[in-house]
Amino acid sequence: MEGVKSVQQLDDTHLHWVAEIGGREHEWTAEITHQEPDRHVAWRATDGKQNAGDARFEPMSGDRTRIEVEISFEPEGLVETVGSAVGADDRRVKGDLQRFKELIEGRGAESGAWRGEVHGGDVTNR
Repeated sequence: MEGVKSVQQLDDTHLHWVAEIGGREHEWTAEITHQEPDRHVAWRATDGKQNAGDARFEPMSGDRTRIEVEISFEPEGLVETVGSAVGADDRRVKGDLQRFKELIEGRGAESGAWRGEVHGGDVTNR
């Protein structure tokens, strides 16, 4: 993802992010509030740069998948506010989704990572 400097997994449902946004470095901890492998993931920041999001993956015909992403955040300062107003944040997300597509298609197989489910913050291991 463009601008992301690091992501550290703290446990099954919490991640610490460091990213450059609008020329400034921001940090936050995010909680995964919902996860269904291959179908749906939702998150919210619990501290730091406030944001939340929801991504849904819908299988289509053949080897195609439709991805719907909704991200909410409050721009801080002039640079972020102007960037949001001219659509820079939308372009960044579209570029990130294109890079995600290339990563997944280039991988060719699952990573073997944890595939548990999260519902309302409660973890279920598969």
